Amino acid sequence: MKQITASLTFEWPSRASILSMVETLVIGTAGGLVFLVANLPGGLISGSMIAVGIAAIAGRQLTLPPILTQTVLVLLGISLGSVVSRHLLQQVGAYPLTIGLLALATFCSTFGSSYYLQRIHGWDRTSAFLAGSPGALSQITILAVERGADLPGIAVVQTMRVIILTAALPMVLAIAGVASSAAPSLTTTIASPLDLLELAAASLAAALVLRLIKFPASWMFGAMIASSALHGAGWVEGGLPEWVRGVALVGIGALIGSRFARMRIKTLAGHLSAALGSFAVAIAVSAIFVGIVALTTQVKFSDVVVAFAPGAMDAMLALALTLHIDPIFVGAHHLSRFVFVTIATPGIVHLFGRTQDDVDD
Repeated sequence: MKQITASLTFEWPSRASILSMVETLVIGTAGGLVFLVANLPGGLISGSMIAVGIAAIAGRQLTLPPILTQTVLVLLGISLGSVVSRHLLQQVGAYPLTIGLLALATFCSTFGSSYYLQRIHGWDRTSAFLAGSPGALSQITILAVERGADLPGIAVVQTMRVIILTAALPMVLAIAGVASSAAPSLTTTIASPLDLLELAAASLAAALVLRLIKFPASWMFGAMIASSALHGAGWVEGGLPEWVRGVALVGIGALIGSRFARMRIKTLAGHLSAALGSFAVAIAVSAIFVGIVALTTQVKFSDVVVAFAPGAMDAMLALALTLHIDPIFVGAHHLSRFVFVTIATPGIVHLFGRTQDDVDD
């Protein structure tokens, strides 16, 4: 209970942080609207992310406060849960095979990317394994600090992978003809005020419970689970207004783009080729497994692509929302990858990275 209380403690933000937040939101909204008007796939999230990312690289100190980030994640979770139906819930039994293949893909991708970083760019084994691990960035960062790894290089490689996937994946799917550039509306009706209040209360309660047990991405997944349960049981009809979903997508895009505010241009440029090369290796490995799943199962190709994309959970689920892709399938696989990476990466680093004695020396 103390942990929850501490996480909800409110401190009045400084004038500088308020101005930074407003600037981030204005730039993100402008970028999202430009992409939306241009009818580009995933317009709101991609446009917001690219606009904020460019401004951050240019030197603007853009950021979003934790309370706003948590609000955006809860809204995203509610929206994802609102597309749940009994039919989707019945499909969960078909996931073990694809989740097993995802675990194998994650293992191969990590080793392939790390081998590339070691052989081509001369990285040490520990830094290469941590940079090649897809997802769980907070855990990767902690391990990097403990093991004396190249933290700036790892941050660039991990961030560039998320940025490229979020920007390029919608366009690739649209060009391939498996996802429309303008996704259809996810719900036909807006929930009543009472249902919206019920959704908000249940989502916050579930998110706080998951946060208490240190569940990954607790704000988003807690809201998604609560919204899924209410919609799947038929207790709530309809979802959030369209503009609220738009706000959530712009917020996620701005959050991803603001990661560049903590990077110096010199650091980014120095590790750019390593980031692009390791990304290409990870995509090539993932593509092989996507092909296997697409050819051997009845799962939609677009669902498999987003579920197996080595990107961040929040970004990939946001894309699932805006591209009208099955959020249950995508969420189950990205959560499984997170758990696999969290459990396996420390062991991989211990077995194949530098010894602790080398780090201490």
